[in-house]
Amino acid sequence: MEKESLREVSLKYSVDQILLSSDYVSMGGWGISTACGRPPVYRICTEQGEAVPLTFHKTRREDASLSVWGDGRDLNCGFDIRFRYEEKQDYYWIIENGIDELRVFLDIRELKKKQAKAMRPYQPVKKILKSYRLKELKADLGTWRRDGAEALKDQWKIRYASGAYGYDVWRLKRKTSGKELERQREAAFDYEPLVSIIVPAYKTPKAFLHQMIGSVKEQTYRKWELCIADGGAAEDDTVEKEMQAYRKDGRIRYKRLAENRGISGNTNEALEMARGQVIMLLDHDDLLSEEALFEFVRVFNEDPEADVAYSDEDKVSLDLKHYFDPHFKPDFNPDLLRSNNYICHLFAAKSSVVKKAGVFCSEFDGAQDYDFILRCVEQSRKVAHIPRVLYHWRMHPLSTAANPESKMYCYEAGRRAIEEHLKRRQVSASVGMQEQLGYYYVDYELKGEPLVSILIPNRDEKECLRRCVESVLTKTKYRNYEILILENNSEQEETFAYYRELEKDGRIRILRWESGFNYSAINNFGVENARGEYCLLLNNDTEVLSPEWLGLMLADCQRPEIGAVGAKLLYPDDTIQHGGVVLGLGGIAGHIFSRQPEWVPGYFARAILQQDYSAVTGACLMVERERYRKLGGLEEMLTVAFNDVDFCLRLGEAGFLVMYEPRARLYHHESLSRGGEDTPDKKKRFSEEEAFMRKRWGTLLESGDPCYNRNLTLSSGDCSLKVDETEASVLY
Repeated sequence: MEKESLREVSLKYSVDQILLSSDYVSMGGWGISTACGRPPVYRICTEQGEAVPLTFHKTRREDASLSVWGDGRDLNCGFDIRFRYEEKQDYYWIIENGIDELRVFLDIRELKKKQAKAMRPYQPVKKILKSYRLKELKADLGTWRRDGAEALKDQWKIRYASGAYGYDVWRLKRKTSGKELERQREAAFDYEPLVSIIVPAYKTPKAFLHQMIGSVKEQTYRKWELCIADGGAAEDDTVEKEMQAYRKDGRIRYKRLAENRGISGNTNEALEMARGQVIMLLDHDDLLSEEALFEFVRVFNEDPEADVAYSDEDKVSLDLKHYFDPHFKPDFNPDLLRSNNYICHLFAAKSSVVKKAGVFCSEFDGAQDYDFILRCVEQSRKVAHIPRVLYHWRMHPLSTAANPESKMYCYEAGRRAIEEHLKRRQVSASVGMQEQLGYYYVDYELKGEPLVSILIPNRDEKECLRRCVESVLTKTKYRNYEILILENNSEQEETFAYYRELEKDGRIRILRWESGFNYSAINNFGVENARGEYCLLLNNDTEVLSPEWLGLMLADCQRPEIGAVGAKLLYPDDTIQHGGVVLGLGGIAGHIFSRQPEWVPGYFARAILQQDYSAVTGACLMVERERYRKLGGLEEMLTVAFNDVDFCLRLGEAGFLVMYEPRARLYHHESLSRGGEDTPDKKKRFSEEEAFMRKRWGTLLESGDPCYNRNLTLSSGDCSLKVDETEASVLY
């Protein structure tokens, strides 16, 4: 690949990887435009200047953003580009932003030579054969017969030498077996609802239409109807003509609309056709997994109170050969849903709920599904989650995935949908947009100015404590608080001298705990002596960063459904120390996104979004004082570790939510006070506390964290795919 010499232009880019299969070129890298409001646009054309269709999707590239900007702008500047090529043709990759244009020459023959040299299947043949499946054998035989031995070699190189295709392999290894699909076809349920699949069509390409319908016809659960309302019929009769092929199947129903009524209007027309007890939403160019309907009906049978259900999803290339970017979601997470439409696909609701929720509203076009989902959730007794990828979202060429700013109306509609949801729930709050488009934050109204008691245990850590207290006093915008220093057997005179200095401030009291160190008992003692309506547990090795931290946490905590609120804590090097606690991570529980840069949005932006977790760290945790006392406070059998996790789990057991507030930001100079688990006594104590947690919460630990997803790893906090040890070497 030859690249024109770069002058001072407003475009920067890097190509990290180019892979050629027998008929496709796949390119990965990043591109950034330094011209304000003019993001890079990518095109492919032949050497003769003819445009070539491509598939494009964005990826997160924090390293590139940091390299160009020095901060967290343009985090989604990465790209995966795929286009079909001809062997004897060369191409240009064009990058432009309306100001500058760069042309990169793609010499196909030269690229093939370089790939042949560079790519070597590094897996031992024994391991490859061990992972080999019948489906792969059939695909390989087909490639060999159709395209020859060289094409088959290319296919093997990509499959076994490229980590970029890891999810494809991961997915195939977990694909539902033919035997299981047959079992599903023969299965009978006590509750066998008719499932009405609602599809608004508009100028749907022939291939997409047939593939969508084909995915419905292949469902293992047979009691369904497909309701297609064609909003493009007056302008293009393609869909109407193609539907003739299905006229003998009474389950497939088609309505020709006299005019295009917009996405909401067309969907409502399809909804009017529905006769089923369950309503399911499907886009006209996407696909369902074969077992999708079966899994939803199974869930509705297992839990009759579940009125709404949703599944995990992934994306698929136009040619249906490449699956990528899976979204493995948590169980129902109210605060996350107010931050982003994470439910999205696949979504189904009982018709009784849909009748109460109402139809799609055109004033929310662009986010009409978000508004509809919020209204359905409001009317539901219970929302179920199926932790399986049952929906494949087809990615479109760049021409339909243009500058996100051109779709600002969609994001504004999403913001208004959340505001209307909050009004219906009689919640006083305002909604703002994150810098990452499509993501939001809710500012809950602060009711009054209740006193907050800030509890800070300390033992002979004068400078550490000074930094913490001064940051609270000088940086906190909310002013009605008291600080209780929980003195725990300090010995140094300078510590007591500092205490005498602090007591001159009427907002600060020194309370002496004379027993041995027990983090739980010390904080329980502090709460009993607190005067505030709300208590904030705060480690002495923290330092306030955001002035609004206390007010934000208090407004969150005042909500009746919230049991506790945690903050976003950073190490001094501005990497994440705490962004929420995940059960089972690293053992009993661990911090998600730990050691990732602070500006990284995380897996589907979860590091920057308000949401509910099973637990948050006690290093900065707010709770209503009476709620804390009624729950019995922190478990004193857990003297150091997991007392915060146990407390949060007991809150959850009592029906409360534990909320993460990422805009409340503090530094955490972790473990300065007591050191690590580095002595025999500390190791023994930690082991005993682990055993305590396994005994009390074993069932929950075994079933998996409902705020995480069983398909994601528990060996690190980066939300990568969960891979069995025997598979790790094959995938990566």
